[in-house]
Amino acid sequence: MKNFLVPAFALMAVSGSALAADLPIRKAPPMAPAMITTNWTGCYVGAGGGYGMFNNDTTTVTDPGGFVFANSVTHGGRGWFGTVQVGCDVQFGGNWVFGVFGDYDFADIEGDHRGLFSSGGTNRLDSSWAVGGRVGWLVTPQLLTFISGGYTEARFDAIDFAFLGAPVTFRMDERTHDGWFIGGGVEYQLGWLPGLYWKTEYRVAEYDRQTSPINFIGTGLPTGFAEIHEPFVQTVRSELVWRWNWGR
Repeated sequence: MKNFLVPAFALMAVSGSALAADLPIRKAPPMAPAMITTNWTGCYVGAGGGYGMFNNDTTTVTDPGGFVFANSVTHGGRGWFGTVQVGCDVQFGGNWVFGVFGDYDFADIEGDHRGLFSSGGTNRLDSSWAVGGRVGWLVTPQLLTFISGGYTEARFDAIDFAFLGAPVTFRMDERTHDGWFIGGGVEYQLGWLPGLYWKTEYRVAEYDRQTSPINFIGTGLPTGFAEIHEPFVQTVRSELVWRWNWGR
C-alpha cells in the first residue's frame, strides 16, 4: 500500500504544477496615477518685459497765471520696457485667487514732443512703478485668468526743445505723475519645472494733470510759459514667475 501511495502523491504534485503552469497569470490592476494639484497660495517673484505706448494731452499756458495760450495738442510715444515684480496670492473657495503685488518698469518709451515750444523735442517715459491687487478665477488647476488694478507713478525725462526751428533754447524739467491703472491677463503653470509660471497682462494707466514751467537753458530763467501734461499709458507685459508653496 505504501509503495502505491508514494508514486500517487508524486503524480498529483507533478500534475498540479503542470495545470498551474497552464493557467493564465493574474496580475494586480495598475495603480492610478497620482492626481497633480496646484496650490496658488504663496508668494512669487517675476521678471520680463513688454511693449508700451503713451498719449500725452499738452496745453500751453502762461506762467504764472495759467491762462491758456495754445489749445491742447495730443502727442505720444512708443517703445519697449523691462519689468520686475513681487507678490503673494491666496486661493480660496476652490477656484478663486486673490493677490497683492508691486512691480517696477524701466522703460525707453519715447516720441516727438509737439506744442507751442516743441520743435525738435523728445518726450520720454523713463520708468514707472505700481502697487495693486488682483482677483482671479481658475479655468483649470493650472490656468488662472485675472483682473488687476491699483496705484501707479510714472517718471518722464526733461525735454529740451526749440521754438519754430531755432537752436535748442528751452527746457522743461523731468516730471513725475501719479495715477491709477486697471488691467487683466492670464497666468499658466509650466509643467516642465515645478514652481515656474508664465504670466501675460494688459494694463491701461491714467495719470494726473501736471503743470511744468518752461525755462531758458543755461540760465534757468523762466520764459513766462508752462505746459500742462496729462499722460495716458498702455502696456502689454509678459514675464516668467517663480512661486514657492506650489504643492499641497
